Amino acid sequence: MRVRRLGELEAEIMDRVWQWERPASVREIVDDINRGRKVAYTTVMTVADILYRKGWLSREKSGRAWMYEAVRSREEYTAALMQDALGDSQDRRAALLRFVERMSHEDVAALDEALRAAHPDRPAGPTGGTR
Repeated sequence: MRVRRLGELEAEIMDRVWQWERPASVREIVDDINRGRKVAYTTVMTVADILYRKGWLSREKSGRAWMYEAVRSREEYTAALMQDALGDSQDRRAALLRFVERMSHEDVAALDEALRAAHPDRPAGPTGGTR
């Protein structure tokens, strides 16, 4: 499944829902966005509905309002974008190498830790050897 990068307003809505970690109404989202810039209630309502139809948000009626909640985490979204970008390469190994070359030491350590967590039987170290 290909994942498209979220549009600007889509990302603003998802950022709030991910940060709040609870169902949110369009009114809450609009009020929060309007602290930094003006956006119409109907615009946010339309984009929240689009995110619902795309499978990023679930919704449940609460009185007259829809309450929206994230279906997938921010980390799942990021991982899917990374997977799609990698899939676009004809040489996955070379793409991974270029990606890792640009990583900070902290990110390399985090990647190594993630690899060990995902594959506990994998030997430690970047080449599979010992440290």
